[in-house]
Amino acid sequence: MKPVLLFKSLLLTGSFALLLATPAWSEEVQLPKKQQETTSNDQEAISKKTTTQRYSLVKKTLHHRIKSTQKLVQAPEIIQVTGVKVNSVAKQLEIILETAQGNQLQPLSKSEGNNFIADIPNAQLRLSTGGAFSQEKPFTGITAITVTNLDANTIRVTVIGETGAPTVELFDGDEGLIFGVTTTASTTSQAPPAQQPPTETPQTPQTPTTETPSEQATDQTPENEEPIELVVTGEQDAYRAPEASGATRTDTPIRDIPQSIQVIPRQVLKDQQVIRLTDAIRNVSGAVEGDSFAGTIDNFNIRGFNFTSTFRDGFREAGGTLRELANIEQIEVIKGPASVLYGNAEPGGIINLVTKRPLSTPYYSADFSVGSFNYYRPTIDLSGPLDPDKTLLYRLNIAYENAGSFRDFGNSERFFFGPTFDWKISDRTNLLFDVSYVNDERTFDQGLVAFGRGIADIPTSRFLGEPGDRREVEEVNVGYRLEHRFNENLTLRNAFRYTSNDSFDYRAQPLNLDEGTGELSRNFRSNDDYTERYSLQTDVVSKFTTGSIQHTLLVGLDLAREKSDGSQRRFEGLTPSIDIFNPVYNLISRPGLSELTNAVRDGNSKTETLGIYLQDQIAFSDNFKLLIGGRFDTVDQNQFDRLSNTPSSQYDEAFTPRIGIVYQPIEPISLYASYSRSFAPNSAQRADNTFLESERGTQYEVGVKVDLNDKVSATLAAYEITKTNIASPDPNNPDIFSIPIGEQRSRGIELDISGEILPGWNIIAAYGYTDAEVTQSSDLPGALRVGSRIPKVPEHKASLWTTYQFLQGNLQGLGFGLGLFYLSDRIGGDIPTNLADDTFTLPSYLRTDAAVYYKRDNWRAAINIENLFGTRYFESFNFGRNTVIPGAPFTVIGTISFEL
Repeated sequence: MKPVLLFKSLLLTGSFALLLATPAWSEEVQLPKKQQETTSNDQEAISKKTTTQRYSLVKKTLHHRIKSTQKLVQAPEIIQVTGVKVNSVAKQLEIILETAQGNQLQPLSKSEGNNFIADIPNAQLRLSTGGAFSQEKPFTGITAITVTNLDANTIRVTVIGETGAPTVELFDGDEGLIFGVTTTASTTSQAPPAQQPPTETPQTPQTPTTETPSEQATDQTPENEEPIELVVTGEQDAYRAPEASGATRTDTPIRDIPQSIQVIPRQVLKDQQVIRLTDAIRNVSGAVEGDSFAGTIDNFNIRGFNFTSTFRDGFREAGGTLRELANIEQIEVIKGPASVLYGNAEPGGIINLVTKRPLSTPYYSADFSVGSFNYYRPTIDLSGPLDPDKTLLYRLNIAYENAGSFRDFGNSERFFFGPTFDWKISDRTNLLFDVSYVNDERTFDQGLVAFGRGIADIPTSRFLGEPGDRREVEEVNVGYRLEHRFNENLTLRNAFRYTSNDSFDYRAQPLNLDEGTGELSRNFRSNDDYTERYSLQTDVVSKFTTGSIQHTLLVGLDLAREKSDGSQRRFEGLTPSIDIFNPVYNLISRPGLSELTNAVRDGNSKTETLGIYLQDQIAFSDNFKLLIGGRFDTVDQNQFDRLSNTPSSQYDEAFTPRIGIVYQPIEPISLYASYSRSFAPNSAQRADNTFLESERGTQYEVGVKVDLNDKVSATLAAYEITKTNIASPDPNNPDIFSIPIGEQRSRGIELDISGEILPGWNIIAAYGYTDAEVTQSSDLPGALRVGSRIPKVPEHKASLWTTYQFLQGNLQGLGFGLGLFYLSDRIGGDIPTNLADDTFTLPSYLRTDAAVYYKRDNWRAAINIENLFGTRYFESFNFGRNTVIPGAPFTVIGTISFEL
């Protein structure tokens, strides 16, 4: 372990000590005086003011703890709303929910893009006309208003603004609950009142929040009255996410971005009981598992191109471990070149993980899962304020995992610790500080072997390494994100992240299989690597108009330095072979590390990058938008090979543009087209120690995005991507050196659908057709064959996951889920060359999953079944013919959850 880990340990210990003090501090975080005096029979004390005592609909102190207390006293009463009226009063629009019990309605609000959404629990819409209420363009700056039954006991009010989410105030009247809606368009000619509440905090683009953080009463709230606050605690029950900030680094709806973007919300992860990123990506078209390095890291292939590094909140993560999802709010898959914002990136796309944010009201949840193969995993998620003024918030996610495996000798142990703090320095300035720590130890398991053109006919449980083959990873992330809002149209953001990754493995590496005897030769080897990465981002977002044209301008730069040091050492000679049909283990004792005397890699490297980017989102009208951007990158690479005592270096410069248009002939439909390029420095070296030229990618994409209704959306895209200067192992020394292979092209069509079809019925479905092949090569010995398919890439991928939950009646709270995941056959092994062809076929498969769950009050119990029919299938392969990764057989996971 490196000395720098002493600093990390002290930092983690300090954070943990601070969090241990949280319960004591929480005693000081008192509810407003009105609420402290409330009982379940005194709803007036926690209800809204009268029509002469307005307050901002921003936060809600009626949080889960109060709701739980009320449930212990009496069952919640379902309040009936019998009518909906819309009136225009002066510069404000009023939405009236007609009911005699308006003062008992307690909305929970959130903003999503241009949408203001309020969910009202313990209420039901009962209109004389039946159905829901909807009205288009009722007021200047408002596109539409809808009032519907979200489920059997929740009403949803949605107000869609033309240029942004409207400001909403809430007050009681004789007729019922009244929403006072004000838009930018209706207030531009008016000076703000002297005690106008602060503008709602914009969402941080890399970390969308579910809160609208303003805490002051309006000018009509008496000084001696505590404002009632509105906050969203817990997770959104949604399969459709309207925004993915990683695509533009701004709060732009997906429908306005000329690019295919798929988002996997937290609710999907929860319903499927997903803990690995690989399982989450099954829901996305065009993305499949790549080289998982014996199941110890996350690697993917998107649109035919390998993707080796994920992003988190817009920061590149150091590769080398499995990503933890305990603190992840949603997963964004941004397809196509993303170099215009992220620099070094593959042309197929990127995966951006969006973390959970601290909440301003106490929130506590815990999960415990247990399942097949001795699997168990407890997690906790805690959040709330650390001071009475709620200017300092925290969130803490902890997960522990211990599991066996369907594979012989397989096991794993994992610990995750992730505290986050959000400091509201002022009404205009926020500072977010986060730390995460992962320790992962698991069997280094390289799976089965190819046999002829197929897979060896041996049990999928058979282990072909040696008992004790392991990989250990320790990763630490520390970072901050500072945001200052000069006004509602100008925001400055600065963020920093430090990452360290320390990994070690020791295993028996399979080499060659004698198919006549079944003997697999092997060699003991070990890798020891350490990587540090420092990243800094600064950007400015400005919204302005030139005449009638609206602009959202993004200007920024990022700096990064990555240093790595590592070695690989092998045992002289071969480890005893193993018979794949009748294995015998431990024929010799495992050599000590000092006995691995054959050093094949030993050196260090440093890569420094600078990127400057400019992007303008231009709205010529409500239905015609242009996205244009460009980035200039410099990359300085230096490596030193200690074995040959040889330094090498390379300096690269690149400009990557992006341009796209969106046309919306009618509001629910977006037609788009785009052109974009990618840039990636090539770390591969020729035999003369010079670096290969940088990889460049070019994509053309067209598509259509459709909002089938306000809860279901779909994207249909067609694309062509060409990538040049791709590295391939040098046939004369494949372990160390590389050669450029020429050009690879990928063409495809993708369809993704997600949302709520009917109340209680959710769906996320995808289909992708991918034609990826080598289109140009050279005549050098070992050059790739033109026309060869790209390994790991299926021509067809389809997935369907759907759930249904009963919302009323005796079965209320009971739900079911069904999943179908299909991959067509894929090429395995290395791409054929003009000298050799060792390819094989990974057969197609259809895997069926199922789930049943029951939700009651704050409790939820679920049973998830993976591979319901025990299908024999293969996920992928790592490298070569002897590392085929089998899929798990019939697997059951039971989970019980509780939240306050």
